Amino acid sequence: MADDLDRLLDLLPEPVRLALAAPEARDQLLEVVLDLGRIPEARYPGRALALGSAVIERRDLGAVVEQLGPFGGDNRAGIERTLHRISAIRNRTGEIVGLTCRVGRAVYGTVAMVLDLLNTGQSLLLMGRPGVGKTTALREIARVLADDLLRRVVVIDTSNEIAGDGDIPHPAIGRARRMQVARPELQHQVMIEAVENHMPEVIVIDEIGTELEAQAARTIAERGVMLVATAHGNALSNLLKNPTLSDLVGGIESVTLGDEEARRRRTQKTVQERAAEPTFPLAVEMRSRSLWLVHLDVAATVDLLLRGQAARPQLRQLGADGQVLVQEPAPPPRPPASQAPSFPRPLGSTSNFLTPKPSPPSPFAAQGPARPRLVPLAPVPLPDPRRRPGPGGHGAFSPAITHPIETWATGDREPTPSSELDPPGPLRLFGVGVSAHLWQQAVRSRDLAVQRVESLEQAEAVLAVRQQLGLDPQVRRSAHRQSLPILVIKADTLPQIQRGLERLLTRRGGPPGQPRGGQASPGRHGPLPSSLGSSSGSPSRPDDSLEALEECRLAVEQVVLAQGRPIELLPRREPIRALQAELVARYRLASAVFGRGDQQRLRVFPP
Repeated sequence: MADDLDRLLDLLPEPVRLALAAPEARDQLLEVVLDLGRIPEARYPGRALALGSAVIERRDLGAVVEQLGPFGGDNRAGIERTLHRISAIRNRTGEIVGLTCRVGRAVYGTVAMVLDLLNTGQSLLLMGRPGVGKTTALREIARVLADDLLRRVVVIDTSNEIAGDGDIPHPAIGRARRMQVARPELQHQVMIEAVENHMPEVIVIDEIGTELEAQAARTIAERGVMLVATAHGNALSNLLKNPTLSDLVGGIESVTLGDEEARRRRTQKTVQERAAEPTFPLAVEMRSRSLWLVHLDVAATVDLLLRGQAARPQLRQLGADGQVLVQEPAPPPRPPASQAPSFPRPLGSTSNFLTPKPSPPSPFAAQGPARPRLVPLAPVPLPDPRRRPGPGGHGAFSPAITHPIETWATGDREPTPSSELDPPGPLRLFGVGVSAHLWQQAVRSRDLAVQRVESLEQAEAVLAVRQQLGLDPQVRRSAHRQSLPILVIKADTLPQIQRGLERLLTRRGGPPGQPRGGQASPGRHGPLPSSLGSSSGSPSRPDDSLEALEECRLAVEQVVLAQGRPIELLPRREPIRALQAELVARYRLASAVFGRGDQQRLRVFPP
């Protein structure tokens, strides 16, 4: 650690120098405060100490100011070739009536806390209260990036706090180049100038605090330049509440939901969602100089916070021996196996009971947590899917449905119970018009068991953007020849891709991230080949009916009866809905049909 503390103390009045002469008085010294008419004060982490008994007079302040360079527009001055900072407090006439002498130190080794993050090349944001060591860490990060990782680094030094006062930067930033800023309000212009004129790979910025600077940071990130910056705020949630800086972590927008979607989410109609991808994919909350909370996926953390759920950062602590201790976040709570339904849900519904992530809070939470009601179930026979239901739930056998059951990509054979199968590998998907980086981000953020393949021959299904699929009809024809299901999404955006991947995993017959064998079914967001059935416009097959009845049975036993809450089934044709309603009646439960056209579906109510 290097601090050049003697050069700062030489500027101070003699009584103050004498009070700080002892080594123990200098240890962990943060700043010295000189206020007109008051006793000088030394500040340390968590405490303050009066220096002597004599008050500061005007001639004391004048003697200090004479030894400094001119103060800038931000009322800060420095000592050349050092990292110390002197900030002035002025009266209404502009005369200096107080000085804050901040000790600047170059601390080596702190970058070990985030060295693995710097190797990723992703932009990094440091947050924390004033005095926690953000600038010190920023200075060391700039040096390591320039000297050890051999990156082209440019430091935007608005107040000469990172690289010190004077035209020659302090050795603490290594080979990194430093650009000074004439006035603080011009920092965003210098940021853009650095990218356009000096071809940096990394830009280091201290204290992003205005909307223009936040916009400049997004512009730089969009050009492929890595950013390392600091912002005031104790936690990521503070930035979300700050309208000026919220764009750094993706921003917030209000979204109005339809009545049906609001009921499915069990939320009010107007909700807040993340507006865009974060400028900084990585973020660090600095709680102290040796305890940092690391958010490895800022987008996922922001989504959790907007749903009212707690963030799950990684805890990193620097030990006394210099080793970094890493504590992974606790896994999200999973419902008991007896309560976790394994039947598919519509893609448009965000209340997906199959995902391991917590669902949005229920509006009934104020009444207290409800205990799941364990209802003993007697075996209930399934209705025969080969007959057409008539009035009152009765009907005759249909001779039109006689062919064998077909399963997902297995040919004409009877399905084997999932408990007798070894878990298969990841679901192999072929993408059409889907960006590779958004695909990877969706898989990584939701931990999905999905593998992207380069040809249709290797794929089990196709995920396509609607517009691109229309421009490439050959893909559709080839997929139909190979009996591959095609799921069409509206746009190449992260939420659409995430829901599409989860839908395909669910249709495979298991929850996302835990695929297992099973029958695929159609969805309203994408066409499927005729060999896999359709929700309307074609005769239903036994596998469609059996799947619908099994879905209904699991919904009744594992959600409606076990948890005491209603649930909506997948959209089905009227004959299949009648079979589902008959099965619901055998459990002595009520049901009703909701939706219009081919989106009509059965809702089952608890007793």
